[in-house]
Amino acid sequence: MIRAFGRIPVRQCMVKGRTMVTVKPHSEGSYISELILERHEGKNAFSSDMIDSFERAVESVRSNKNIRVLIVRSTVDKVFCAGADLKERLAMPEEKVAPFVSRLRNAFNGLATLPIPTIASIDGVALGGGLELALACDIRVASATATLGLPETNLAIIPGAGGTQRLPRVVGVAKAKQLIFTGARLNGNEAFDLGLVNDVVKEGSSYPKAVEIANQIVDKGPVGVRMAKKAIDEGIEVPLHQALEVEKSCYAQVVPTKDRVEGLKSFTEKRKPVYRGE
Repeated sequence: MIRAFGRIPVRQCMVKGRTMVTVKPHSEGSYISELILERHEGKNAFSSDMIDSFERAVESVRSNKNIRVLIVRSTVDKVFCAGADLKERLAMPEEKVAPFVSRLRNAFNGLATLPIPTIASIDGVALGGGLELALACDIRVASATATLGLPETNLAIIPGAGGTQRLPRVVGVAKAKQLIFTGARLNGNEAFDLGLVNDVVKEGSSYPKAVEIANQIVDKGPVGVRMAKKAIDEGIEVPLHQALEVEKSCYAQVVPTKDRVEGLKSFTEKRKPVYRGE
């Protein structure tokens, strides 16, 4: 595993004395960090306090230049994220519902716009906002026994934290409509067959597979990886002729880097490159 030069601190995002979201390095000195959901009493359901905690965690990742890959996972048994906190929602005045959903949408968009690759490790339930959280990640890995879906139409509402937009971009418009209209729930194998997740782990947790993918990414030039993400994310939203200009701009940013030279030197010298993100 590639090791970082600096130490990545553990960041606990606490609300009223309770740790809901923690950001910590995967291992001592690793370039891989983990954003851990741990609201055990609420099955990681997003309350207002949980959003506060999540937002701070994401911003701590954004500001830490030593992190090259982020794994999003849960320590709550049989739950990735159960979505929004419906008990809180039931007691919420009508005029506060839309602002709450907007906050959650913006929080997930904050994760989606991180410049580094993000991997969702999905074990257990990922429903509603839980699946929307996973969809905000670049890569999704699920256990075969995971449960994924957007069941909001069962409650006479719609997915409001990005689900109606990100799901069709992943599985296609027709499949997304069917899943959202019916509120269908998929296991990990079914999600893999639809292309909703990149990998499915037949037995046990998806976490080791997420770590495996993260280790494959940190071997690569970090500036190149960030620019590849930028080119894909921005290019997919515009016509091809504009997208090619996005790619051109991103490529121009890797040309003057020390890492590019190191990559060429290591290739000719037949050794493993040492990339510093410069």
